[in-house]
Amino acid sequence: MEQVTVRVPASTSNLGPGFDCLGIALRLYNETTLRRGGTRAVAPMLREAADLFFSTAECRPFRFSSKITGDVPASRGLGSSVTVRLGLLHGLNALVGRPLHREQVYELCVGLEGHPDNAAPAEFGGFNVVANETRHRFSISSALKFVLLVPDFEVRTSDARTLLPKVVDRLGAVQSCRNACSITAAFASGDYANLRGAFSDHLHQPFRKPLVPFFDAAVAAAENAGALGAFLSGSGSTIAAVTSAAPRDVAAAMLAVAPAGARVITTTADNRGTRLAASPLR
Repeated sequence: MEQVTVRVPASTSNLGPGFDCLGIALRLYNETTLRRGGTRAVAPMLREAADLFFSTAECRPFRFSSKITGDVPASRGLGSSVTVRLGLLHGLNALVGRPLHREQVYELCVGLEGHPDNAAPAEFGGFNVVANETRHRFSISSALKFVLLVPDFEVRTSDARTLLPKVVDRLGAVQSCRNACSITAAFASGDYANLRGAFSDHLHQPFRKPLVPFFDAAVAAAENAGALGAFLSGSGSTIAAVTSAAPRDVAAAMLAVAPAGARVITTTADNRGTRLAASPLR
């Protein structure tokens, strides 16, 4: 094989209280096309992933060219770095005859990312609960809509993590745990009405709000327009609302309180995860 294209979905993670352990794949994609040969220097993120792949797969490194296209905005809390890393890892794996199985490629991506909450849904699709090496996945109905308010500015995950305190209030932590369990039960059962009121947390959103100063207004606007709830997608700057009705009303309400330059994307969950253009993964 001389060329391959890999399609990877965006993902929204944390879902409020599920800090670093809950994530959902979205029908919003980046595509990575790899071709053997080429003379251009590879970006550092791609080179790091390629070096790790060649070492793990125990195959001889080779030159390649890459092209990344798609609709996942960078540094907006929608897993753009995962789409790039998974696209490259699966692309190289396909070009050399797939010496690594899907779970191994996923584990390489988690090692590069440092946390699995975006990597798991992007790889396997659906709603994912991840804890160390344990992962649980549930499909999501297309009746559930995700309204994404995407501001015209970036938030880097590394910067957002510096705002997190070393100690959190015990009662707040208990409330966050309760809400994360409620979210998991709602997605596992398909009873999405139980998501209402469950996205509040005390672990990261209160401390990251200064980076997205209209966060509270956008969440309130979404809920008043009928959304089940809203939360900071990853570390931001995107705010994601979940709704089973009136997504246009939710989108308009959120956009009305956002600064100039913001846009809204309405989509559904992706239940398939990462795919090769010509064949399924194994």
